[in-house]
Parts: sequence; structure tokens; C-alpha cells
Amino acid sequence: MLGEHRYSVRATWTGDRGTGTSGYRDYDRAVSIEIDGKPTLLASSDKPFRGDPTRWNPEDLLLASLSECHLLSYLHACVQAGVVVVGYEDDASGLMVEDGRGGGAFSEVVLRPRVTVADAAMVDAATAAHAQANTWCFIANSVNFPVRHEPTIEVADS
Repeated sequence: MLGEHRYSVRATWTGDRGTGTSGYRDYDRAVSIEIDGKPTLLASSDKPFRGDPTRWNPEDLLLASLSECHLLSYLHACVQAGVVVVGYEDDASGLMVEDGRGGGAFSEVVLRPRVTVADAAMVDAATAAHAQANTWCFIANSVNFPVRHEPTIEVADS
């Protein structure tokens, strides 16, 4: 089934300190991200760019999107392969490199999923399912840098 899926989000800058963007240090990087029917997400730039470290930043959100997309694609791949997943955690990391001209880009993301399967006979298929998940992940297919996987597969206690 082919289809198009449209998404919308409202990003509102809430960081005017009374003088707008009169100077680089004169405004807060606070942003509210809203989608109808969902909780508001408080965001900012990353701390090195004068942001609030207690709020989500675009780099966090990109990494979270890649991690969650792989997780959801992986669960589907496991269902199709007959693998019963009973636990999944990912400690993902990404490397963004500044270009010296005020910009930059991610050079890679590494996903480190720790998957727990129901039976030892499922370990090989569970490992192989990561490749299928990577093929299916819409977000990984949309970025121009490598998304690597370093999975660990464990078997649930009997």
C-alpha cells in the first residue's frame, strides 16, 4: 500500500525578553512545540548555542526520532520473523560537527539497542531483524548521514 502522510507542527518562539532579537545575547531560545491533541513540548537550542539545557533541542529530537523509528520498525520486523521481544532499550548517540561558518551537520548516529527475547532460539533472527528495521525506518531513510547499529541480544530469564 502506497500513500502519502502529512504532518504538521506549530513552533512558537517564547523567548522575547522585551527587546526581541536586538542582539545575540538579548533573547532567550525558548520554543513551544505543539501538535493538536498532544502535550506541548518545551524546547530550546542546545546549551553551547545559548539554549536552556533543561529543554529538548533539535539535536535531541533528531536522535530521539531515529531511535524510536528504529525501535518501532524493529518490533514489526520481529513479529514478522517470529521473534518475541520482551524488552528493548536503546542508548543512542550522535555526532554533530560544526563547520566553522556558523553551521554544521550530523556525521553519524549510533544506535545501541539492548533487546531481550523470550527464547534463545530467537537470537539469530532477532539480530538479523535490525537490518530489516533499518530498511523500513522512515527517519533513517530521510537523513544524509550513516545510522549504525550496535545491538545486544539477551534472553529472558526462564
